[in-house]
Amino acid sequence: MSLRLETDRLVIRHFEQSDARMVHELAGSEEVARTTLSIPHPYPEGAAGEWIESTLRDAEKGESYAFAIVKKETEELMGCMSLLVSKSHKRAELGYWFGHPYWGQGFATEAARRVVAFGFEELGLNRIFAMAMTKNTASYKIMRKVGMKHEGTFPQHVLKWGSFEDIEFYGITRADYEKNLQANTK
Repeated sequence: MSLRLETDRLVIRHFEQSDARMVHELAGSEEVARTTLSIPHPYPEGAAGEWIESTLRDAEKGESYAFAIVKKETEELMGCMSLLVSKSHKRAELGYWFGHPYWGQGFATEAARRVVAFGFEELGLNRIFAMAMTKNTASYKIMRKVGMKHEGTFPQHVLKWGSFEDIEFYGITRADYEKNLQANTK
């Protein structure tokens, strides 16, 4: 299965084993691990290759799509954007991480817009949601920029590095996505 999406500046594709070294380097940084819910630090040796294999198996089953976000002009891997799909409920959780050198340049928002469009237009989802630790304001600003609405704050919802963290939940329905599309084409 080969899936390739594009934006003005990005190629959004499945991960390949050749990406493992950069996944380890980018996701393994303390700055990235600190702001994500599930990336370990230190990042274990060999874990990136195993994770890539699991993402390819999950994509084949249509359960999850983990996309490598690659800068079009240089082909450098910058991060990951994923959809964890619940087929029975026609919804998915959007998740992402980007290497620290790529923060604050609009790459995550650009990728999120395209992946959300893929979810609604190609997977036929009815709802996409995302969550981030309250202290990770940059992450939920991305959620807002792609049209998601704040749905609530869950106090002390996750345990991260020995501390309970509050989580912000955002979501968008197909109807709101289509309404936003119509508003942007007028």
